[in-house]
Formats: sequence, structure tokens, C-alpha cells
Amino acid sequence: MKNVAKNVYQIPVLPRNSINCYLIEDVLIDAGIRSSASKILNAIKDKKVNTHVLTHAHADHQGSSKVICDTLNIPLWCSEPEKQAAEIGNVTIEYPNPNNIISKFQAKLWAGKGCQVSKIVKEGDIIGGFTVIETPGHSSGHLSFFREHDGVLIVGDVMTNMNLLTTVPGLHEPPSLFTTNQQKNRESIKKLAKLNPKILCFGHGPVLINNGELARFVNKISAI
Repeated sequence: MKNVAKNVYQIPVLPRNSINCYLIEDVLIDAGIRSSASKILNAIKDKKVNTHVLTHAHADHQGSSKVICDTLNIPLWCSEPEKQAAEIGNVTIEYPNPNNIISKFQAKLWAGKGCQVSKIVKEGDIIGGFTVIETPGHSSGHLSFFREHDGVLIVGDVMTNMNLLTTVPGLHEPPSLFTTNQQKNRESIKKLAKLNPKILCFGHGPVLINNGELARFVNKISAI
């Protein structure tokens, strides 16, 4: 577990930061894949965790949610559009091609059991000292989290900071195979860029200290 900023910790659950979750104050953001539970629970064993929140209900974010919520006896929160997938565990329901071999692999080996959602989270809510930002596109109910006073942004999968095939760091759009609406996601990227974040924390890829990389990335996608 890596201390990113005050009361913000990155928990990589696969090598090279290829899948991450985060602890912000007493809130666990995301839960990796089905096999990630023991690693996450071990990382947070000395921390007080009272709530678990999803950026979105894909298999690499909800995989250990049920086990963690049951083990710690804590509630699961998410956005309204993610509630069904989170509760039934049908993590590929919005994929453009849920029958793709990779989609089927994720559903079979990465996805965890569904977990009851206790609270619906919406734009402007404050969670763990962060403001909830609705960032649809990658999934219809995707959420990001921003702390204004020091510019820390929990991006989720609106962007990745690695090539998911080579693991080489760098900003990318999420793969179209797993993205519900690519154009909406581009609008969400621009929405996040307007916040002028200083530290970006991704579901996939290392933490980024923003020195103009985000603005250059927005210019790049705006030209597409």
C-alpha cells in the first residue's frame, strides 16, 4: 500500500499497478478482481474502514466487493446506474460485446458475487473528504472523486495511465471493448481536466503527478 497524499493510499492488486484500488480516509474505493480480497484485506488490516464505494461495477473493480463487505461488515455504495450490476454480479451487462472471449473470461474468472447496495451516490456528495463527480461513458454510472484543496483525483477508468497490453505508462482512453459510450467518456475526460487536478490516481496504471500531461491528452482526443 502506497501513501499518495494525506489520507490517500493506493493498493495495487496486480503487478505494475495494472489494477488498483484506493483507501481515502475510512472509505475503500473499488475492490480489484475476485482473487484480490486477501491482498486488499491484508493491506487495510491496520486501518479503520467503514464504507466501500465503487467507481463502477466492472469485474476488475467489484471482484472482491462481496467478500470485503461481508468480512468487515461494511456497506457498499455506488451510483444508481451501477446498482443492478453490482447487486447481481453481471459485470458485462453494458459491454458493447459481452460475448467477446475477453468479456467472457472476465465474467467467469474475475467477477465476484453480487453485493447489496446500501446507498446510492450522486454528483456533489462528499465521501472520505472527496467530492463525487459523475463521469459516465466507460460505464453509464461511472464515478470519480476529487479533493479540491490538494487536487487529488481518483479517476477510476475514465482514463488509464498505461497501455493495458504492454503495461508501459502513459495516458490512454479505456479500451472500446469495455466502454459503453466512447464519446460520453471523452466528455468526462474533459470534465475532469477542467478541475485542474494535480495528482491523478487510476484504476489501471501508476499515480500521475500532473505537469501538463492531462491538458496534452485532452488536446489529443479533441483532435480525433
